Amino acid sequence: MVSPSSSGRAGDPLPVDPSSALRDVDARADPIELFGRWFDEARTAGISLPEATALATADAEGVPSVRMVLLKTADEQGFGFFTNYESRKARELDANPRAALCFHWTELDRQVRVSGTTRRVDADESRAYFETRAEGSRIGAWASQQSRALPSRDVLEERFRAYQERWAGGSIPLPPHWGGYRLHPLTIEFWQGRPDRLHDRVVFERTHEGWAVTRLYP
Repeated sequence: MVSPSSSGRAGDPLPVDPSSALRDVDARADPIELFGRWFDEARTAGISLPEATALATADAEGVPSVRMVLLKTADEQGFGFFTNYESRKARELDANPRAALCFHWTELDRQVRVSGTTRRVDADESRAYFETRAEGSRIGAWASQQSRALPSRDVLEERFRAYQERWAGGSIPLPPHWGGYRLHPLTIEFWQGRPDRLHDRVVFERTHEGWAVTRLYP
């Protein structure tokens, strides 16, 4: 299980050997375990925010959009992240639950692409994560009407101060418009840069029996 929220710069860089990173992948490999290993190597190598990932969504008409989010969990249940349920990304996910993630760890010359279907997590899971956030971030979740037009910066700051006063000295509840999604992966592609652009690409596709593995031309 990956717990990205504890990531950051720590320790000395790992002696990662790109020449063997994907050479020995076979049909018995588990892509979730492989992702966890790559994520740990990115974190230990000192990469800033290894949990940062591009999230691609599309609306009901298929018009795409992409933005960066922070991965919070990655395990057999899927890849989890949190957002305002009134944001553009949330509206698109609710209308069209198919989505994709792309991680890019430049220092290790690696990418991981994940695509699949999404669903909202339950309120208890959202609340458990919300309570780990810094106080300012919890107040900000109440103050921000994410993706809506903002008349001025002053309006946002005034809303923040109002909620700050409202919850002063007390617990800050989970906003009804805020929570998590989990992406259930149908395909996971691992990309390892190699000399002469002869990169390694290995794709895992979910089947009824588990995962089918295919190596692609770079």
